[in-house]
Amino acid sequence: MKARSAIRRIVGAAVAAGALTWIAAAGGVTGGSGTEPIATKAVADEGPPDAVENFAYPNADKILAEQKIKLNSGDGHILLAECTGAPELMEVFSHKNEKVCFRVTGDKGYLSLEIPAVFGVKGNDYDARVEMSAGAEQKTFTVDKNAWTAVGESADKQGRDFVLLEIRTSK
Repeated sequence: MKARSAIRRIVGAAVAAGALTWIAAAGGVTGGSGTEPIATKAVADEGPPDAVENFAYPNADKILAEQKIKLNSGDGHILLAECTGAPELMEVFSHKNEKVCFRVTGDKGYLSLEIPAVFGVKGNDYDARVEMSAGAEQKTFTVDKNAWTAVGESADKQGRDFVLLEIRTSK
């Protein structure tokens, strides 16, 4: 009996809402004075408030000023970390920044950044690739798991400086 009563209330509310919508759309409802129609607009046209994720790295300006590391954007699964020597950290070696470390989480990760003069990366348990550039040339290096990998200058026959642009990881 209670279920029927609840269903009747729901159906009644739906019918009433539909009737009001139809009347308003047909221009049958007027404003307070009874002469001007009430302005109506579709809620769907308005959309939700702006809450667009731009994937910008949090505190990037402060990190750039203090550590000279430009962190552009990412998916939140590769994070700048304190270099403690922990085996789960990925370590990036640069002539300009010495050692920079990253903690990787999740099944896959992406980070867009800029670290100049990178010459080596120590991998962790993840499969990893780094995208680097020397002038207009871009190169991708596969990083060995839990080992040092020569990248950039140390892997280049001409010994050019390379800028680290991206880190991509996966399990």
